[in-house]
Amino acid sequence: MRRPRPSTRVADRRIRALLACFGLVFAITLARAVWLQTVQAGELARRGASQQRETLTVPAARGTIFDRTGVALAIGEQATTVYANPRQVVDARTVAEAAQQTLGVDAATLYPELTDRAKGFVYVARQADPRRAQELARRHLPGLGFYPEERRVYPLGSVASQLVGFAGVDNRGLAGVELEQDAALRGHPGRETVIKDPLGRAVDVLDSVPERDGRAVYLTIDHTIQAYAEQRLRNAVSFWHAKHATAIVMNPHTGAVYAMATAPGFNANSFSALSPERTRNTAVTDTYEPGSTFKLVTVSAALAEHLVTRASAFTLPYSIHVADRVIHDAEPRPTETMTVGQILSRSSNVGAVTLARLLGPERLAEWISRFGFGHATGIDFPGESAGIVLPLRLWSGSTIGTVPIGQGIAVTPIQMATAYAAVANHGVMVEPHLVDHVVGSVRPKPRRRRVLSRDIAQQVLSMLVNVVETGTGTSAAVPGYEVAGKTGTAAKPDPRTGGYSTTKYVASFVGIVPATNPQLVILVAVDEPQGQIWGGTVAAPVFRDIARFALQYLEVPPDNPAQLQGATTAPVSTSG
Repeated sequence: MRRPRPSTRVADRRIRALLACFGLVFAITLARAVWLQTVQAGELARRGASQQRETLTVPAARGTIFDRTGVALAIGEQATTVYANPRQVVDARTVAEAAQQTLGVDAATLYPELTDRAKGFVYVARQADPRRAQELARRHLPGLGFYPEERRVYPLGSVASQLVGFAGVDNRGLAGVELEQDAALRGHPGRETVIKDPLGRAVDVLDSVPERDGRAVYLTIDHTIQAYAEQRLRNAVSFWHAKHATAIVMNPHTGAVYAMATAPGFNANSFSALSPERTRNTAVTDTYEPGSTFKLVTVSAALAEHLVTRASAFTLPYSIHVADRVIHDAEPRPTETMTVGQILSRSSNVGAVTLARLLGPERLAEWISRFGFGHATGIDFPGESAGIVLPLRLWSGSTIGTVPIGQGIAVTPIQMATAYAAVANHGVMVEPHLVDHVVGSVRPKPRRRRVLSRDIAQQVLSMLVNVVETGTGTSAAVPGYEVAGKTGTAAKPDPRTGGYSTTKYVASFVGIVPATNPQLVILVAVDEPQGQIWGGTVAAPVFRDIARFALQYLEVPPDNPAQLQGATTAPVSTSG
């Protein structure tokens, strides 16, 4: 028998080895296939779907904010958001450079994001200019996506900026009415699930849930009165080199605020570059010691408790000792006899303390609370301060001498305006509000409560008329109209000494017009004026100009036309 030659035996071994290799490769491949189809089936299916199927959020349009006349204060402007799926991006550098050329984004920052395939979604640019985004879209770069979005815009710029507030890049309210009414304004986003081809282009829509746009909000603010009040405050701040100023114009019968102005203001379209202090609505969030405007509470309480009448007379020295304090009037004078009406019109500190002593701490504290001080007014605005009122248990012997004249107590401008509005509204306090209604919702009814009897409110109102006719508020007079009001000049607390500053004051005036048929309550407060500090000199003229403008604009007829005879027809003053 012939034996195989050596060369044949070698060939056979090679064939068997090759078959063994093929068998091993086949076994490994089979095992891999089984592992992929069983253990990894779910994960691979998920990855495959994510590469071809994508669910996008469809933003809802944010509701418009209107003033009471229908002028838009905040609107949505069309924009385009550009995004990328790094797993579908073919050339990350080209995409980054194209985005920089068209949208102005930083290519160096964007490039690492586009190369990170662990991510399925990255923003290229939020709320970009639609025309520039369309220019980028025409390049048909794989991995890029586009969807419409809104950008919040404030057409009137700085008008009512502290009040309206602003919304962020995600169209959520961050401050002001934008924050307070965010739930109604922002609506509900929709979603859309689409199938994309390997280049990232949408080829089919699997399902969608439509978005529900936000609702419009109508304010009580009148942009014309608001703009004028802001202009007048800016002039006053400039003229008196003041720190800032605040004004409120409101309807005492309904609680509707027609203007809530602050100076300096800011342009709401560029809010991100400003400090929170600059964007704060001080009329609601900040407190100040009111000074003599607070004497309204002391006099009203003494009358309401039937301890005095308007004609009750008191012999008043220039100064009076109260515990460890000496309280004196603003200007030196001899001992005089003053009626309750004169105490208010001449703003006598000694007279106010005398009335407070008749009341006693308990009753005075009760009336302070009754007028709403120490409590939030309930105005529909975020961050309202309740003010600072010392609890009765913490009163010292001198408190009965300081609080009645508006020292040692801190209030907000809206609290003070609301207190005077109660007098103007026949003794009934109405909750102030900025929102007239939200489209699709029932118009809210502001809360009301009686603070004074109708008779006492009328007595106080007539005494406030004397303040303007013959007292400290003569600069607040408006030709053709009877004006009631009160001046206030308050030294600011000095935290370094624990006492009061001798150079920093708040000058204020709160007025009611027309006094015979009140239609407006207007508060003006100027913080840290220089050169003059008196409310009758600094704040009263600002009140006069705002009142005259608003009365003419609202076509409120004069209640004292005899004053118009011989009155000048000069334009409304804009000087300090």
